[in-house]
Amino acid sequence: MKEKINFSQPLMVLAPLAGYTDLPFRRVVKKFGADLTISEMISSNALVYKSEKTLKMIEKSPTEDPYFVQIAGNKPELVRDAVEILNEIDGIDGIDLNCGCPAPKVFNHGSGSNLLGDLKKLEEILSTVKKYNKKQYTTAKVRLGVNEKIPVEIGKVVEACGVDFVSVHGRTRAGKYKAPVDYDAIKAMKEAINIPVIANGDIKDYNKAKEVLNYTNADGLMIGRGAIGKPWVFYQLKNGVEDISEAMKKEIILEHYDAVIDFHGEHGAKMFRKLLHSYSKGYTGANEFRDIINRVHDIKIMRDMIESFF
Repeated sequence: MKEKINFSQPLMVLAPLAGYTDLPFRRVVKKFGADLTISEMISSNALVYKSEKTLKMIEKSPTEDPYFVQIAGNKPELVRDAVEILNEIDGIDGIDLNCGCPAPKVFNHGSGSNLLGDLKKLEEILSTVKKYNKKQYTTAKVRLGVNEKIPVEIGKVVEACGVDFVSVHGRTRAGKYKAPVDYDAIKAMKEAINIPVIANGDIKDYNKAKEVLNYTNADGLMIGRGAIGKPWVFYQLKNGVEDISEAMKKEIILEHYDAVIDFHGEHGAKMFRKLLHSYSKGYTGANEFRDIINRVHDIKIMRDMIESFF
């Protein structure tokens, strides 16, 4: 089987972000430079119980190639069943296990970053994914620990499960999204294991991305919140350009809007408001613009407004 992913160049990955990295957004970042896109986090439970909403979340754009689905789970048999369902769905190249989500409802359920507090459990769940996965790749997304930072121990457990690479968010579960990202810990994990390591956490622009790559010596970057409102960061990294024209930004915003309407229909205009709040940051007249779009429902009017504002 031909390798769809190679690390001859650093791999640029769009992080799974609940509520943001839906099919339209992934389609846009893929077109403008992301090497790999991953679904929003999917609960193994929801998948096994065939929730309609969950199955829609797995759909991908034809351009998403390679494409991974990320699952969360804490019971080996449920995780196995979820993997077997994904095995039957075409167009998925890899399955990623979420071992990093800090959200209370995920953590209290025993999934996500909870697994970092019990490395035996982490090994059991991740080995289950690896064992049953018939897709080309098995990967894991982790943090540095629950309260203590144990990047090397986590890295070694993940590597021992036979995964293809690991993405590490440079905070503990306790650090949520606010604590400073510990790039030294990412670097330590990279030095301790032999599989590729993808660095994640607070990579908010082109210069920061370059700096993190050089400092950690990671094999790639995973960008999540840094791409919301600035998906062109992937274009910049792909093309090695720091400056990006306003015309290019506008093209990307309109492309995103059209993709959202395509996928979500009429309702898409309303959904796009929160995205326009991010896109308009730093622009003159952004507040007035936000006030107006908050009341617009019509797809065509919304598009005209985006055209004239950006």
